[in-house]
Amino acid sequence: MNPERLAKLQAQGRTASKGTPRRNAPKPRTSVAQDDRKLQAALEKLSLTNLPYVEEVNMFLEQGTVLNFRAPKVHAAASSNTYAIYGKGEEKELTELVPGILNQLGPDSLASLRKLAESYKNTAAGQAALAEDDDEVPALVESFEEAAIEETA
Repeated sequence: MNPERLAKLQAQGRTASKGTPRRNAPKPRTSVAQDDRKLQAALEKLSLTNLPYVEEVNMFLEQGTVLNFRAPKVHAAASSNTYAIYGKGEEKELTELVPGILNQLGPDSLASLRKLAESYKNTAAGQAALAEDDDEVPALVESFEEAAIEETA
């Protein structure tokens, strides 16, 4: 091919004949608003209503951590005991949130918080004991060769 003609075609920037537009790659068009509308439609099917003015939601996990939502969107249907909570959640340690949530807890919740703290301490103590036991290597009491000879006899 003629190098002059090739340079001329490259300068034009077209991939087809003269007068055709350049081909652009299609861009995916996903909208956050569209996802939010789909979520709202699904929540309406479950007959959930919006609960405004919820500042914070804490979910206590079995590992002793807390899933904390600041300014979440909360939808609920109390008759069917169904709640939908969405927003940005952060997993935090229980000790980080205790001072801020003590005044929000009732007497029965306070008792379960105590149980959770005790179980958390027990698991932490158990893990510390396991870590200490792993460091110690038991002493060799008998010879493996003698044990093998006794088994064959």
